[in-house]
Amino acid sequence: MKYQAKKKALILLADGTIFWGKAVGNLEGSSFGEVCFNTGMTGYQEIFTDPSYFGQLMVTTNAHIGNYGVKEGEEESDSVKIAGLICKNFSYTPSRDGATDSLENYLKNNDILAISDVDTRALVSYIREHGAMNAVISTEVDDIAALKEKLAQTPDMKGLELASKVSAKEPYFFGDENAPYKIAALDLGIKKNILRNLAKRGCYIKVFPYNSSFEDLKSFEPDGYFLSNGPGDPEPLESAIAVAREIIEKDLPLFGICLGHQIIALSQGVATFKMFNGHRGINHPVINHLTGKGEITSQNHGFAINREEVESNDDLEITHSHLNDNTVMGIRHKTKNCFSVQYHPEAGPGPNDATYLFDQFIENIKQSKQVIA
Repeated sequence: MKYQAKKKALILLADGTIFWGKAVGNLEGSSFGEVCFNTGMTGYQEIFTDPSYFGQLMVTTNAHIGNYGVKEGEEESDSVKIAGLICKNFSYTPSRDGATDSLENYLKNNDILAISDVDTRALVSYIREHGAMNAVISTEVDDIAALKEKLAQTPDMKGLELASKVSAKEPYFFGDENAPYKIAALDLGIKKNILRNLAKRGCYIKVFPYNSSFEDLKSFEPDGYFLSNGPGDPEPLESAIAVAREIIEKDLPLFGICLGHQIIALSQGVATFKMFNGHRGINHPVINHLTGKGEITSQNHGFAINREEVESNDDLEITHSHLNDNTVMGIRHKTKNCFSVQYHPEAGPGPNDATYLFDQFIENIKQSKQVIA
């Protein structure tokens, strides 16, 4: 048990507002990024390692973080991707039989600054009212003026290309090479559980770096194409947008998730926009317009696509909508073999309401192969 005195720390928001807390462990210094919050009660390890969170300071609304430690095999990438953690109560000693380490050690080994003892309810309420903004968490509490100066130089998420920071540097393979289907996946910040879901449905995946061309992906001779999730603003990803446009023009099976969904929309002339707060949690209600059924979904995005532009686009139709704010959660092309969703059907630890979307992708591939045959 660790009862040593905790070092004083703070959260300084871009508008000058300050919230106070204590440093977790013995890490010191400052970490900058866009502050956002996640409402999930579980799954903090998956959240922290999700490449889509790169460059963000994560506020967890659940009061207790770290209580079940971390477990090897539950991460969504090879390292922690958040810029920093802000929580209420931090548990230093995990109480879980399957834990392979404590969250404290995990964050320390990844050099991630975390602060606890924060009034997270007040902080989240403030973010909800004033919107997501840049912030800094720091133990350097004696020179707030210097922190403000550095914070002012932190680039805004709008217009920020981050896929290159988390994408694979070289192509790699995932799954059984003797599987019946081959998938070319464009890695914009892909989660491991997406690859697992494809592999267990008979897919052998070749994962390509974010700036790969259509010819690069085509060289694998895939049966289908996939555009992954990832961080940052989709608009600067001109190469990925061009790849999506060419895949669609050739009527090849294409599935996109999250950032991949936004890339597909941009390739068809539909604009994206930065949301006031974004959607981050594992309890977001979505309506499937094709079936009339509701789905509880896991979401993590700060950008969305323009509903009016989808509705006026003759080639696209909206397949899913968010029941809280009516943002577009899914689209499909009316005449081409392409669909995408804004949420995460591969969610770990859940919910699993939308895993059928992977089956739908496989069915689209089967139908495409029959047409070609």
